[in-house]
Amino acid sequence: MDTKEIEAGVNENESSTNQGRRKFLGTTAVLGLAGAGLTATAGLSSSSAAEGSASASGAGTLSDVVKPGQLDDYYGLWSGGHSGEVRVYGVPSGRTLKRIPVFNRDFLTGWGQTNESKKILGTKPDGSMKYDSGDTHHVHGSYKDGTYDGKYAWVNDKLNSRLARIRLDTMECDKITELPNVQGFHGIFPDKRDPVKSEVNTTTRVFCGCEFHIPQPNDGRDEEDPKKYYTIFTCVDSETMEVRWQCKIDGNMDLVATSYDGKLAASNQYNTENGVHYEDMMAVERDACVFFNVARIEEAVKNGKSFKIGASNVPVVDGTKAANADPKTALTAYVSVPKNPHGVNASPDGKYFICSGKLSPTATVIDLAKVLEWFDGKLAKLDDAIVAEPELGLGPLHTAFDGRGNAFTTLFLDSQVVKWNIDKAIKFYASQGKGEKNYVVDRLDVSYQPGHLNASMSETREADGKWLGVGNKFSKDRFLPVGPLHAETEQLVDISGEKMRLAADHAAYSEPHDFIIVRRDIIHTRQVYDLDEFPNAIKAMKDSRVERNGKKVTIHIAGQAPAFALREFKVKHGDEVTIIYTNLDKVEDLTHGFGIANYGINFICNPLETKSVTFTADKKGVFWCYCTHFCHALHLEMRSRMMVEA
Repeated sequence: MDTKEIEAGVNENESSTNQGRRKFLGTTAVLGLAGAGLTATAGLSSSSAAEGSASASGAGTLSDVVKPGQLDDYYGLWSGGHSGEVRVYGVPSGRTLKRIPVFNRDFLTGWGQTNESKKILGTKPDGSMKYDSGDTHHVHGSYKDGTYDGKYAWVNDKLNSRLARIRLDTMECDKITELPNVQGFHGIFPDKRDPVKSEVNTTTRVFCGCEFHIPQPNDGRDEEDPKKYYTIFTCVDSETMEVRWQCKIDGNMDLVATSYDGKLAASNQYNTENGVHYEDMMAVERDACVFFNVARIEEAVKNGKSFKIGASNVPVVDGTKAANADPKTALTAYVSVPKNPHGVNASPDGKYFICSGKLSPTATVIDLAKVLEWFDGKLAKLDDAIVAEPELGLGPLHTAFDGRGNAFTTLFLDSQVVKWNIDKAIKFYASQGKGEKNYVVDRLDVSYQPGHLNASMSETREADGKWLGVGNKFSKDRFLPVGPLHAETEQLVDISGEKMRLAADHAAYSEPHDFIIVRRDIIHTRQVYDLDEFPNAIKAMKDSRVERNGKKVTIHIAGQAPAFALREFKVKHGDEVTIIYTNLDKVEDLTHGFGIANYGINFICNPLETKSVTFTADKKGVFWCYCTHFCHALHLEMRSRMMVEA
């Protein structure tokens, strides 16, 4: 067969090739579920029906094209995964607007090198960074009146159990807190109003899950004793970023959700068996979604009904199932869900939390009013809070909402998104299977193995049902091959109509996870800093100077395009040198950089910002300092000299 025949065959069979791969993936899914002791529900995954629905009448008609000079309608805040960063995309264009360094070192901004960023990141006694890496998974914003207020966003570090806060006016990290007694810090969610002071309608706390159970205290003495292993749920103050309290629970936590009235937080749980190996984590048929009665927990802490773990001074309450059997005094409530659930999400109407099955082809809809009834002793059986368990497909993971009563759930094994109606699922469940099974509205094939998804404003009372983002873990043939490590696929879906319409594919550098899509009018960013925010700022070019105190030398230097105030400065070999640099330009988008050749020093300063860096002058000679960020027609001439004398 010659080249033309091969090409013709590829083009002719492209559709069947895709079908073959999807058939293979579906077969693998069924075999995997069979290995886990589950069976697939026949007819749940129909590729031909899904592909037909994308072009059916009633599909959305929004345009993802943002023309040159036009602005996007939404900010998308994405986790960066192993990079340790947060990424800012424009939606619907998919344009990368910014990469916010959080747990990673960044050689554009100098994050992890400047003294200010090191203070936030945390250092060892010798001044080096405590951690050099991170693993961001979940990004969530602060709330007012049940919607985003544009003030903060938080992101977790699963690798080193840290919570970071990002100021959305500057889109820069301003605080990082390390959680004690925790490994595998995964799910997070801020409260949507204060759970104790009902008049406070803004975010006051951030709740943090814990995916790995460890011996407590984890001091190397009880690593073989299973009774010492458990996980910890953590509450962090949203303003001070200090840990308020922790709660001991059964099982491993995946994601976290909070109620709109502020009263409840929850986490879906797997491995309630407390197994160490994966086969031990799937022994029981049902795990749980654990609910936290926040006001009761804080009252218990206030009354001293808590304990401490190891060297940590954080109060810990007992939230295990055995210790909370009496509803009227319980701090926690365990609603059963099919084993190894994945994801818990709050519906925009404030009524329901939805847990996905992962190893079950179902989702579980939990009525929050009934959970509160149980805490009040008015619901005989806690599982009566379950009001629906719709069958959706193979490998349901996460759920988003359109604000019109519909939910959208990713099916990891089917490589689909399924749209379903919550009220219809509840009615079918109430009929005990005798009613009309009409809750599935639409299915859409995505490429491939979708994990997280979210819709525009989905996690607020203002869910607008316009755009749905879908993060796919495998791209296969979607993009140009770049070696063994493939790009991941972020797909944009128009959900404005009855039928879903795949609007765009975007390649994403591995490995983003969760994200939020925020209306652009909510976030108000600053363009220029205020010198008064920086106590060590140089207020004028003439104030630049060199100060020596023994072997410690401080270089106060200002910059204003196209010059540094100090044309040169001298230090001695072995000096500890601190450079305090201020950008005195007041013009929007006029950022300067400061780099020192052969010393590895490089950071930027935005208009009227001050940063500092400390290093040892361990090389002798002349070393040019230059502006590393293009600023002016004479940018290349914007230089100074550091002369290190013997």
